[in-house]
Amino acid sequence: MSRRSLISEALAAVQNEPAPAPPLPLDEQATPAPPRTNYTNKRLEAFGEAARIVKRPTIRLKPAECSVWPGNARDYTLLDEYRLRSLIDSILAEGGNRIPAVVRRTPQGELPYELVTGTRRHWAIAWLNANHYPDIELVAIIEDLDDEAAFRLADIENREREDISDLERGANYKAAVDRFYGGVQLRMAERLKISKSQLSRYIALTEIPPLLVSAFHSPMDMQAKYAEKLLPLLRDPAARAKLEAVADEIASEQSFRRSGDEQPISGAEVMARMIKATTVKGRVQKTRIAASSGASLGQVDKDQQKMLTLSLVPSDLSTDAILEALRPIIEQARIMRARR
Repeated sequence: MSRRSLISEALAAVQNEPAPAPPLPLDEQATPAPPRTNYTNKRLEAFGEAARIVKRPTIRLKPAECSVWPGNARDYTLLDEYRLRSLIDSILAEGGNRIPAVVRRTPQGELPYELVTGTRRHWAIAWLNANHYPDIELVAIIEDLDDEAAFRLADIENREREDISDLERGANYKAAVDRFYGGVQLRMAERLKISKSQLSRYIALTEIPPLLVSAFHSPMDMQAKYAEKLLPLLRDPAARAKLEAVADEIASEQSFRRSGDEQPISGAEVMARMIKATTVKGRVQKTRIAASSGASLGQVDKDQQKMLTLSLVPSDLSTDAILEALRPIIEQARIMRARR
């Protein structure tokens, strides 16, 4: 998929349309072919006014002239130079952002504009302005949008991006379904042209408690599919306690690795350790096996299901002496079985 946004693709398609040819006589007209359905057209179905928006003339403004609309999925506070290095270099090489951002006027706001799409471009140019390039401006399109339309437009563009975490999308969708669609996920899914199951997975991810989220090195490591495995476990008090304990342990390890510039624990490994913590058997009772002379012969382990595991160490004792040491253990197991 090209890095050009959906909006730019729509603009190019509109501008490059050939002039309509004169109509053919009725007897020469062929049966019209069905319209082609491609990736871009499917996205345009989710927001019918996108083609109209991109016809707007562009303006240039300073990032400081516009606030960032909180309804966008991207968490502005998570952006940094490392994450946006390639975009910064691209904007610097071209003298500005090639793909316009979309803003709307805010007559009652502290700043004249509010950014609807283009959060990364806004951050990158603001960074360049603060780092020796004060003349670079943000290229933008002004559009009159209500909040629901702004949300859908931002969602179209964000779905083309791979650097928005599932957790960010989930939080954005959860807020939007209550604000714009009366809490009805099906209505929202139909409006956005996505499946209800996909929408549900994103929103479910927001139910993961912060302690478990902290075990992941980055929000980018949190995948929507993880909610399907973690949420059922979190509903069980015993399993939840185990998850919280191992999450706290992993979070400490992640912090230690960051301080030492070591590779972080991957999201897949974090999940594997969490699941394993809930499937490990409960506390095991250990009893020493001793011969009549007091010599240690090994130990017997009894788990919560009353299963016995015998571990014997090499010994010079005779077989009869070893069996004699094991006899009380075997008798006790028979008694317990008879009581069940």
